[in-house]
Amino acid sequence: MILILLGCAALSLAFGIKEHGLKDGWYDGGSIFVAVFLVISVSAISNYRQNKQFDKLSTVSNNIQIDVIRGGRRQQISIFDIVVGDIVCLKIGDQVPADGLFLNGHSLRIDESGMTGESDHVEVNSKKNPFLISGTKVVDGYAQMLITSVGMNTTWGQMMSHVTGDKNEQTPLQVRLNKLTSAIGKVGLAVAFLVLVVLLVRYFTGHTTDENGNIEFNGSSTKADDIINAVVGIVASAVTIVVVAIPEGLPLAVTLTLAYSMKKMMADQAMVRKLSACETMGSATTICTDKTGTLTLNQMKVTKFWQGKETMDGASSSISPFVVNLIHQGVALNTTGVVYRGSSGSEFEFSGSPTEKAILSWAALDMKMDQEEIKRNFTILFVEAFNSQKKRSGVLIKKKEDNAVHVHWKGAAEMILGMCSSYYDASGVMKDLNGEERMEFKKIIQGMAASSLRCIAFAHKQVAETEEENVKEKKKLKEENLTLLGLVGIKDPCRPGVKKAVEDCKSAGVSIKMITGDHVSTARAIATECGILRPGQDVDSGAIVEGEQFRNYTSEERMEKVEKICVMARSSPFDKLLMVQCLKQKGHVVAVTGDGTNDAPALKEADIGLSMGIQGTEVAKESSDIVILDDKFASVAAVLKWGRCVYTNIQKFIQVQLTANVAALVINFVTAIFAGKALLTIPKLLWVNLIMDTLGALALATEKPTKELMKKPPVGRTEQLITNIMWRNLLGQALYQITILLALQFKGESIFKVTEAVNDTLIFNTSVLCQVFNEFNARKLEKKNVFKDIHKNKLFLGIIGMIIVIQALTVEFLKRFAGTERLNWGQWGACIAMAAVSWPIGSIVKCIPVPERPIFSYLKWKECAQCFKNLFIP
Repeated sequence: MILILLGCAALSLAFGIKEHGLKDGWYDGGSIFVAVFLVISVSAISNYRQNKQFDKLSTVSNNIQIDVIRGGRRQQISIFDIVVGDIVCLKIGDQVPADGLFLNGHSLRIDESGMTGESDHVEVNSKKNPFLISGTKVVDGYAQMLITSVGMNTTWGQMMSHVTGDKNEQTPLQVRLNKLTSAIGKVGLAVAFLVLVVLLVRYFTGHTTDENGNIEFNGSSTKADDIINAVVGIVASAVTIVVVAIPEGLPLAVTLTLAYSMKKMMADQAMVRKLSACETMGSATTICTDKTGTLTLNQMKVTKFWQGKETMDGASSSISPFVVNLIHQGVALNTTGVVYRGSSGSEFEFSGSPTEKAILSWAALDMKMDQEEIKRNFTILFVEAFNSQKKRSGVLIKKKEDNAVHVHWKGAAEMILGMCSSYYDASGVMKDLNGEERMEFKKIIQGMAASSLRCIAFAHKQVAETEEENVKEKKKLKEENLTLLGLVGIKDPCRPGVKKAVEDCKSAGVSIKMITGDHVSTARAIATECGILRPGQDVDSGAIVEGEQFRNYTSEERMEKVEKICVMARSSPFDKLLMVQCLKQKGHVVAVTGDGTNDAPALKEADIGLSMGIQGTEVAKESSDIVILDDKFASVAAVLKWGRCVYTNIQKFIQVQLTANVAALVINFVTAIFAGKALLTIPKLLWVNLIMDTLGALALATEKPTKELMKKPPVGRTEQLITNIMWRNLLGQALYQITILLALQFKGESIFKVTEAVNDTLIFNTSVLCQVFNEFNARKLEKKNVFKDIHKNKLFLGIIGMIIVIQALTVEFLKRFAGTERLNWGQWGACIAMAAVSWPIGSIVKCIPVPERPIFSYLKWKECAQCFKNLFIP
């Protein structure tokens, strides 16, 4: 397109100077060059700003907070502040921030696939392989590492110095728009070719006259220069058809819209990592969400403690010292968290996951545990780290005083209970855990779960010294015949506002499914509290399932039941992935929230992956499309609203742009055929496109999300980009513009008693003002009152004012470049009045009902093609 325009500009410049001299002959060609330069400049500046925006977002997303030990104190710092010599604490899901050496830890396994391409997980320890490489990820265990090199001196830094990232991704909507542009361009080329042929035939057959009424072509008596000039003019008229037909600014308009929306979404605590997520989120039909930290505050606190079958008030004085000591061991040594106290008078500081901090806080404050002293008295021999599949962690320890070896387990209460054959009562007496007793404990666990408590159990067993060798060989701790030490209930209250956010999503036609690893009763209680489940909606209705149950369904059963499921409890990462796959097969557009390494497969599989900015691991963030910076479900609902807003704003601009293109295409075609020249010249058309593609798009992009957006059903995968409502509005306005501009072309001089040059300016001015007034019509695609809340959008009014000022300057002061004449107040008033009629016409057109089924689906293309074939082929 640009090359065609530049070629035409060069020809116009050359022949214009030849015909009119250098002083006056360069204006037409020069104005095309200027317009093309402006179009290219706007695109280039927009792309540059977009890249800068991506770089800025990339800096935010790469600003990882990590745990380091400095001055004997564990604290969180930015990854950018790491220096050589720092000791970094690593846990499951972390990204190794720099190159370094393993200091201490247990069961550390690293995924080095990002560096080596090998999918096998590498074991790192102090004996055989102590090297840790930046950019790799922790998949199991925990450790402390000593930083040896940072920045560009690391292996990752050296590799990345030779790699450049491509940030100019095309979104699915931009691909669809390019197809639309291509289709319209083909129509434009066909019409332009037809105009070229007709005008050439008219010229060479002597049917065209000059300004004095003389026939332009008289055979051999016509000068070669005159013929060339005439042909160049005819080619220019044909090129104007192509220029006006192709809405080359649509991709640019989409980029502007997305860039503006991304900036606004940051204020709503959502950082977009992939452009496509903005528009895809507007089509979402189902959201699969985590519970902890998203629906709940993730501010956990132990509120209940059961010793045996008795509930305790939390104080250690009423419990056997022997049992208290065992609990101290299990909490202090079977953890990735740390209790820090600077001096005896200062307050405790707890670090680790929210669950770990809650248990450490309870043990240190209520049970009087001293973690440092216990660590001095015991040696850790082996650790089985917690992960989402096992839902428990274990540790093998040896007491330094007598070399006694103990195994401690901690985890989901029903799983730990299944590993026990006995329990301690409050007085420290060990009792057998027979069938009847086991049922009583299960009832206790269910009761706690029904009160929205996460139930964690502790178990212990003293083992033979030979067990140490067995564990080292098998890499597995003893899991049977344990003794239950006690149960704690951890409360994680629902976030304020989460119930309203869930209701908003449901009223928008979006289904909410909670997927959690918690007990069924806990999941049911939280889901009911958040509004995901209605009171009384139970397991029999199929609304609640366990992960194992869902996993064991046949494929047909899963596809049949997946839409009814509201809550999936005791789920594994595979269950979450399976649900996402089933929903996509059913035609849903699925959004998934996740914060753990185990959520990465589901985040990648989903149409939109939403990771948590605070609790989310780096693996989860890398696998996601949008990062929710405050971890709130309310922010997920805000992203949904913004997604719909982006999609609707783009539809609004498409309607305005195509209205202008359809009207101009018809007008130029008719005037080229019947008047021998195009009504709207290339400079004028480029000027209109430049204004409408940049400022016009930005004006509509500034429309903020409204409540009405969340009352409509989701778009889904199959909805047409240009709906029947848009076609109705578009054709109504285009028909009016064609009528008024053609009337001005053929009768304007006599109506307004003006010269041809002034009449051309009236036509140009009215055309631009029609597009400006049509911007107001596009604010509401369906509602008649297009001025509702317009006073709240000062940016829209400011941009519209800017367009009018630029147009006034173009008409009044750019005569030589734009080919315009100055207009008096009366003529300006007439232009504004004719353009303003667009408003009542817009209201009248919106009264016309349209079918829900897409218009083009009524055209049976195959049958039409067969009929056409039958006409010509016997």
